[in-house]
Amino acid sequence: MMTKKKIKCWIEAMRLRTLPVSVAGVFMACGCAAANNTFRLLPAALCLLFAILAQISSNFANEYYDFADGLDKKGREGPRRGVTEGDISPRAMLAATYIVLGLACAVGLSLLLFGGWWLIPAGIFIALGVVAYSAGPYPLSRHGLGEVAVILFFGLIPVCCTYVLQGGQFGWPIAMAGLSAGLMGANVLIINNYRDMDDDKAVGKKTLAVIFGRKSMRWIYRCNALAAALLMSEWYKTVSETAAIIIAAVYCVIAFSIADQMKRRKGRQLNPLLGATSMTMFAFSLAWCVAVACP
Repeated sequence: MMTKKKIKCWIEAMRLRTLPVSVAGVFMACGCAAANNTFRLLPAALCLLFAILAQISSNFANEYYDFADGLDKKGREGPRRGVTEGDISPRAMLAATYIVLGLACAVGLSLLLFGGWWLIPAGIFIALGVVAYSAGPYPLSRHGLGEVAVILFFGLIPVCCTYVLQGGQFGWPIAMAGLSAGLMGANVLIINNYRDMDDDKAVGKKTLAVIFGRKSMRWIYRCNALAAALLMSEWYKTVSETAAIIIAAVYCVIAFSIADQMKRRKGRQLNPLLGATSMTMFAFSLAWCVAVACP
């Protein structure tokens, strides 16, 4: 029987601060589908469940493989790592990684009813991405490709797939919405790697923050936010001009404020900014859905 402490460790390993990133991508697609009158609740709900399970599996894999490769140490600046601190056994974390990934794949198979057999290679690619982020011969997170992976797996793929599975047609507008979500999600990872830069540099983990330094990452954060707001311009035409301006402006103001706070914080002081970045992305996607529903 699991104790309260053990349950808390597993919840921490899920990294709840980052889960709104998965939800936001699906919401973004749902808003776009609703704008074109193709929204369907069941495939959207299944996509949401798949996205959350895939992200939790990726978070578990990151914790296990970083520990196995000696990249984590006790007392790190980021959130507590249960495996590194000895609260969760490596074997249990590895098993949990693939059990949750298996559940995600099962949900993905149910989506065949809505999308057809093209989802099988797409699902295999996503499953490989979950693991390749932290493991394999060339782990993406350790070679400056973490943000690229986030743009692809938390932006372009979930937004476009969720949209198409609701009956929408793939094209540049939905691809731009996917890229917008991906850039917002990449900013969450930027905060994470910005905070861990010294620890990562010490163990030879080459994140984008290690490669370019903190000042450059603050500017990349701002550029990502501005680009993400602008990339939705084609979709803003489907809602009132006032709503579009408010959604884009408020998002950019908050994102730029977070970037400014990054300069004045370090270590664990940056953890609230990680959650704020994630929730700002979620708020943007939710506001977009509301704007579409209430033209």
